[in-house]
Amino acid sequence: MTPTFKDHITAAFPFLEGHPILVACSGGVDSMTLAHLSIQAGLEVTLAHCNFKLRGKESDDDEALVRQWARTHNVAVITKSFDTQTYAAQHRGSLQMAARTLRYRWFQELVDSRGFAYVLTAHHADDTLETFLINLSRGTGIDGLLGIPAQQGNIIRPLLPYSRNTLLDYAKAEGIAWREDQSNADPKYLRNKIRHELVPTLKTLHPAFLNNFKRTQQHLQQTQSLLREHLSQTKQSLFETYEDYFIIDIQKLLQLQPLDAYLYGLFSEYGFTAWQDIPMLLAATSGKQIYSKTHSLLKDRTHLILSKRTTEVIQVFQVSETGTCDDAPVQLVLESVISLDSAPRNVIYVDKEKLKFPLQLRKWEKGDYFYPFGGTGKKKLSKFFKDERMHLKSKAKQWLLCSGNAIVWVVGRRPDDRFKVDPTTQNIIKITCVT
Repeated sequence: MTPTFKDHITAAFPFLEGHPILVACSGGVDSMTLAHLSIQAGLEVTLAHCNFKLRGKESDDDEALVRQWARTHNVAVITKSFDTQTYAAQHRGSLQMAARTLRYRWFQELVDSRGFAYVLTAHHADDTLETFLINLSRGTGIDGLLGIPAQQGNIIRPLLPYSRNTLLDYAKAEGIAWREDQSNADPKYLRNKIRHELVPTLKTLHPAFLNNFKRTQQHLQQTQSLLREHLSQTKQSLFETYEDYFIIDIQKLLQLQPLDAYLYGLFSEYGFTAWQDIPMLLAATSGKQIYSKTHSLLKDRTHLILSKRTTEVIQVFQVSETGTCDDAPVQLVLESVISLDSAPRNVIYVDKEKLKFPLQLRKWEKGDYFYPFGGTGKKKLSKFFKDERMHLKSKAKQWLLCSGNAIVWVVGRRPDDRFKVDPTTQNIIKITCVT
């Protein structure tokens, strides 16, 4: 197996050679075999062992084995103990998920602090089959049927081509020491029931069941690649980018069939999981909004607006007679001039005597109104925004320049008529928005 493993590393992960590698080593047969093979392949290896303190003396004995093996083979080893039960209780999760979170978080800390290039874990072909069956039993899309990826960022899984029995036979033949984790036989865990009851039955159906499954997953991965390419093209045609958010035409979205499959493919990466909510949103009234943990999806008349979730802080910035301060989100420059010139959208001219300094820069609020320059009288901002065909996200980003309670300028859009320069004006102020 050693020559085939070396060939596999050279073919699939040539970037591992010549870099410091962290090998996750629990003390079980899979990880001890991975450690052995990694050394045989000439990789620059350091072992990392997590003691989750869940099995008393047995957990400590696992750590002792890894330490002893590292000394015997002149390999560096790093260990860490975790209070896994307390962490699980605090985060209201299972012990398995707590251990997984603590494990990968620590690996990343080691990568960041000690300069390791990659982390190797000992997942193998049977693990992939078990993950497939777990996801299948829970209901999943194609992503959940792809099993365990060979690489996720700096996490590498070089044993995926090999079965559990292949690794076990190799460990016995090479005299590799390991310890059995008795919790791996406990049938109260779903993975263990699948491992010890379902998978053996499936393997009796065909002598090459595991190899056939691996080929099926290769077909699924190829299908997923085609699907991702199609969804990427669809997204480019549908998602219009505006600053830090997207706008999606609802009518174009509704033309996609099957709609549910497209909705999943287009929005799953943004954390949306309540799929019945998105079709309902398409038919909802304007202003309706749904949320994932990271994003919001807003119905605005004929469009959806997709954006990251943020905690909006109400801010008011003071504007002196020379302009805004450096930390203001909009930079305004005020200067005295003796005459009017052309006025693009980012420039207005006002009568200084009509202003009360300092001016204020703020977002719009419900009930705001102004007297649009060139208009016939008072107008609510909400009506102005509607006439300007501004969507809800643009409204939320709109800044107002105010003098006291009066709006001087809907910045970049329309000045207020009350502050205009007229024949009696003695001091003209030119206000320029430079950002």
